[in-house]
Amino acid sequence: MDDFRHPLSTTPSRGTIETSNPVISGDVNSNLRAPSDSVASSTTRFEQQGLGNAGIDSKTFRGRSKSLASTGLSGLPPRLPVDYHFGPADSYGQAPSTGTNVPYKARSWEPTLEKAIKAIVSIKASHVRSFDTETSGGYTATGFIVDAERGIIVTNRHVVSPAPIVAQAVLTNYEEVELKPVYRDPVHDFGFMKFDPSKIKFMETQEIELSPERAKVGLDIRVVGNDAGEKLSILAGTLARLDRRAPEYGIGEFNDFNTFYLQAASGTSGGSSGSPVLDIDGHAVALNAGGASRASSSYYLPLDRIKRALGYIQQGMQVPRGTLQTEFEYLPYNEVRRLGLKAHIEEKVRTKFPDETGMLVVRSLLPKGPGDGVLVPGDIIIGCNGQMVPHFISLFGVIDDSVGKQIKLTISRGKKVQDVMLTVQDLHEITPNRFVEIGGGVVHDLSYQLAKSYSQPVAGVYVATSGHMLASASAWRKSIIVSVNNIPTPNLDAFIEAMNTLPDGARVPIRFYALHKAYKDKVMIMHVDRHWHKFRLAVRNDLDGLWEYTEMPPPPSAPPYKPSTASLPPLDSSMELAKKLLPSFVAIDFYLPYLVDGMKATQFYGTGFIVSKDPPLIVCDRDTIPISLGDIMITFANSIIIPGKLLFLHPFYNFVILTYDPALIGETPVEAVEFSDKELNQGDEVYFTGMGSDHSVNTKKTNISGVSNIGTRECSPPRWRAMNVEGVKIDDSFNSQGGLLTTEDGKVQALWVSYSSQNEKGKDISFMSGLPTSLVKPAIEHFLNGDKVVFKGMDVEFWTMRIAAARTLGLTDEWVKKVEQSGSTRHTLLYVLSILDERSPSAKVLNVGDVVLSINGQLVTRMSDLMRIHDNDSGSVDMVVLRNGKEMQVTVPMSQFSDYETTRVIGWQGALIQRPYKAVLEQVRNVPDGVYVSCTLYGSPASNVLRPGVWIVEVNGRQVRDLDSFLNVVHQHESEMMRRRRPSYIPPVKRSAAEQAKQLSFTDGDALKADDTDEDDDNNDEGYIRIKTVSRNETVRVAALKLDVHYWDTWQLVRDDSKVCGWVCEPA
Repeated sequence: MDDFRHPLSTTPSRGTIETSNPVISGDVNSNLRAPSDSVASSTTRFEQQGLGNAGIDSKTFRGRSKSLASTGLSGLPPRLPVDYHFGPADSYGQAPSTGTNVPYKARSWEPTLEKAIKAIVSIKASHVRSFDTETSGGYTATGFIVDAERGIIVTNRHVVSPAPIVAQAVLTNYEEVELKPVYRDPVHDFGFMKFDPSKIKFMETQEIELSPERAKVGLDIRVVGNDAGEKLSILAGTLARLDRRAPEYGIGEFNDFNTFYLQAASGTSGGSSGSPVLDIDGHAVALNAGGASRASSSYYLPLDRIKRALGYIQQGMQVPRGTLQTEFEYLPYNEVRRLGLKAHIEEKVRTKFPDETGMLVVRSLLPKGPGDGVLVPGDIIIGCNGQMVPHFISLFGVIDDSVGKQIKLTISRGKKVQDVMLTVQDLHEITPNRFVEIGGGVVHDLSYQLAKSYSQPVAGVYVATSGHMLASASAWRKSIIVSVNNIPTPNLDAFIEAMNTLPDGARVPIRFYALHKAYKDKVMIMHVDRHWHKFRLAVRNDLDGLWEYTEMPPPPSAPPYKPSTASLPPLDSSMELAKKLLPSFVAIDFYLPYLVDGMKATQFYGTGFIVSKDPPLIVCDRDTIPISLGDIMITFANSIIIPGKLLFLHPFYNFVILTYDPALIGETPVEAVEFSDKELNQGDEVYFTGMGSDHSVNTKKTNISGVSNIGTRECSPPRWRAMNVEGVKIDDSFNSQGGLLTTEDGKVQALWVSYSSQNEKGKDISFMSGLPTSLVKPAIEHFLNGDKVVFKGMDVEFWTMRIAAARTLGLTDEWVKKVEQSGSTRHTLLYVLSILDERSPSAKVLNVGDVVLSINGQLVTRMSDLMRIHDNDSGSVDMVVLRNGKEMQVTVPMSQFSDYETTRVIGWQGALIQRPYKAVLEQVRNVPDGVYVSCTLYGSPASNVLRPGVWIVEVNGRQVRDLDSFLNVVHQHESEMMRRRRPSYIPPVKRSAAEQAKQLSFTDGDALKADDTDEDDDNNDEGYIRIKTVSRNETVRVAALKLDVHYWDTWQLVRDDSKVCGWVCEPA
C-alpha cells in the first residue's frame, strides 16, 4: 500500500488523556497545531494518526507528492537565466510530429521550457479546517495556467482539496496572487483554481495547452515544478506505460480509481503535485500526481477528463459527474478469460479494438449504492447503452452524461451474457459541501471517498476532528455518529436538529463507531459545549471559493442538571476506616477547551477530597486541575456528576480549592475530612486510604519512610510545577489516583496527590507523594472565614544544602552550632536555586547561590520553615544570607500572587495570545515587553509564521506592551485596510507604450528618494502584516502574516465569576 505520513500517537500518563491539538509552546518548532481542530484546538495526536494496513507493504509507493511542510516561500519557480543549458533530449522510436523541419533529436528543450515556466506557479495553501480525508495544516504544491484570460489553473485534487483552504500562487517572477478553488473532482486527482489576471503587474502570463492525445509510450517528457521544496526542478523522463492502475495512498486517504494512470521513470517528490508533464512542443500530456518510493517511477493522470471538465468551467457551468458507486478495474484478457469470458466475445472485442489488451471488470461496490444488488464483483463489462466499451474513458463518457438517467450495461457474469439496468447517481450529491463547527470540532456527511475506503454505505455524520466537545466522549476523528441523546443522526441536518435541543453543559449519551471498526458501536457520555466555541454551519460557495457561515440559534435555557440523590456502596466490616472516609472522596474530570499555560493534553482526571460542607469546598492536586481554564466535572458516590467551580490555584503547593452547588446532590451522604494537628515524621505509623483506577476504595497500614523535598524540573513547553515544598513518602502503597494518609481514627495528616514533571529527556512523568495538611489548612481557613485569599511569597526557588557544602561557601562555626542546637531533624540550610521572575522585587535583592541563614530572626533548615513567609502579613521579610562568603542582612519585598494566574486569553489569526505566565518567566533572563504566543492552531495564518513560545513586541512597527495595546494595534490595521483607496500606481502591464518608455527613464535617486509623508495609497503589501517577535533566548525575528478575518476572527476569553466555568468567550 502507498506511503502516507502520520504523526505518532502517544500513550497517556496517569491523570491525562493526550489529545491533539494545536501547536504548543516550546524552544523549538513543534509539529502540534490546534485543530483541527479546533477549530479549537484542537486536531490532536489521536485526531491526526492514521490507520495501519496490516499485511500490506506500505513502502511500495511514495504517495501523493504534495509537500505537507510549508516553509515560507520555498518552492517558487525563478526566471531561467539566459545561459541556462538543458541536456540533450532522448528519444525512443519514431519522433512525434513537431511541425518543423528540424529533426526531433536535434531540437532543444530550452525555448519550450523558457515559455512554459511563465505558466507554471508555485502554490502555497493551508487547510483551515479538517474535512473529509484532509487534516488542517499548510502545504506547498504546483499548478499551471490553462486559461490565461480567465485566470484558470489546473492542479491536483488533493491540492485544491475538498476542505476549506486559503491559497496563493507565486509566479516565476515572484508575484503573488490569491487563488480561489472552483472545482475539485470527487474521484479523479485533479481540480481547478482561479486567480484575477488583473492583479498580475509585472509580466504577461502564458498558458499551457492540454493535449491528452499526444501521450504515447516512448515519448520524451519533462516534469516542471516545485519539487521537494526546491525552487524549480526540471525532471526528465520517458513515458513507459499508459494503462497503469491508479496508485493507492492508504486506507482513509484520498485515492483515485476508475481511470488509467501513465507511468514514467522520473523521480518526482514532495511539492511537485500538480506539475505539468510536457512534451517538447510545450503541450501538457499529463498531470503529475504521485510516485513510487522504492523506484524512480512517477505516476501521471491522463488529461482526457481534465480537458472535458475545463470546458464546463470556462463556461461557468457545473461539471456533470455520474456514479454507480462501483469501482471497475482493467484486467488483461487472460485474467478476464478466467472469469468466464467467451471466446467469440473476446474475438469481437479484439477485432474492434486491436490496441486494447483487456476489458473492464467490476472490482467492488458500496452497500446501498446504485449498483448494489444489480452488479457483483467479477462481472465483465462488454457494453453500455448498446455500444461496446473497452476502457474507462468510453464507459464514463456515457455515465457522466447520464446523471439521473437509466443506462443499460451488458455484462458477462460467469459465462452468461445479460443486460442490467442502473440509475446513474449524481456524484456531487455524495461529495459533501457543508460542515458544522461545534464544540471546537468539525462534522459533516460521510463522503464517497471515505465510504469506499472502508466499504461502508455513503451515509452518516463523519467526525473530521473531535475538538473539545466530542473528545469528552472519545469520539475521535474518523468516527461516524449514529445518535445523540438517543436521537438518530443519519445525516448532517438530523445532527443539527438534535444538537439544537440540548442545553449548554448537558451530559448526554452519544452512539458512534470508528470507521475501521464499523462492526462495533460505542456509547459514551458527551459534555455539551456551547460556551467555549461557536455552533455554526458552513456551506461552500464555488463562485468565490469561500465557505459561508450561518450561526446556529442559541441553546435552550433549560437547566442541564437536576437535583439527585445517591447512596454509597456497603463495605466489608474490616473496612471501617474506608467506610468513614468514603463520603469525603469524589472523582474529578477536567476538560481544557484550548491549550494555554503550557498544556499539552486536554483531558485530566484524579481524586478530590471534601474539606467543608458549608461552604462546600473540595481540594485536589494540580495534576488533576493544572490551570484555571476548563470545565470541571465532579462525581459523587460514583453516581452523580455535577459541574464544579474553581476558587483557588496555589502558586507553589500542589493543590487547588473547588466548590459546587450542594443542592444538586440532594441527600447524598457527604462528609468533610477532619484534619490532624500532628506533623508526620520518618517512622510514623499511618493508614493509607486510596481510590483505585476502578473508583474502589482500599485501606492499608504502613509507615512513613521519609519526608523530603519535592524536586521538579523546568518543563518544555513551560508549565506550572510544584516547588519549595516537602513530600511525604511511605514504605509501600497500592496503585491509586489519590488518597489520604490518616491516623487510626481517620484524622487526615497528609493528602496523597500526584505531581507532574519531566525527566532529563523532556518526557512527561508523574509521581505520587504526600502533601502535609499543614500546608493546605491556612488557605481553607480563609474560605471558611469568608476572607479573600491573598497569597504572598517570593519569586524564588529554594533547595537544601548540606552543612559541609555551606562550610565550603564560608559558613562560620557559630552558625553550624546554631543549626546543631536547633533541635531540627535536618542539619541543612536553604539556598536560592533560581530566580523565577527577573522583574520581581525579590529578584533585585536575592541572588542565585545565596544561602539563607534566618528569616525574621528565626533559623531556617528545611522547606517547611518557609511557611512563615506566606503567613506574614507585612510586605517584606528580613533575611540573613551568606553571599560570596559574607553574611548580609537584606530586606526582601514580597510579591502577591493571583488566585487564577491567567485571567485573559486572546484568539487572533489562530494564535492563542496571553500575558506571560509564571512558568515562562522562570525560563527567560530578560523578559521582553509584549504578549506571549502560547499556541497556534493547525491551518491558521499564525501557524505558518509564528512559533509558540515567543513574545510579540511589535505589529507593523508599532510597539505592543500588553493585551490591550496589542488589540488596539491590530484593530487599527484592520480599519486602515478597510479605508484604503484605489492606488494611484499603475502597473507596467496596464500602461501604454508611451508610459512604459517614460517609466524606463529613471535614475537611482528616484528609487532611493525618502518619503516625505506617512500618507500612502500603495497597497503592495498584499494583505500581509509585519510581526516582530522575541524568543526566550532573545532571538529577534520579523515575519509577515497574511490576515484572514473570514476563517480566523478575533475573540477573547475573560474571567467571569458569574459563570460556572469561570470564563466567558466574547468578540475582541
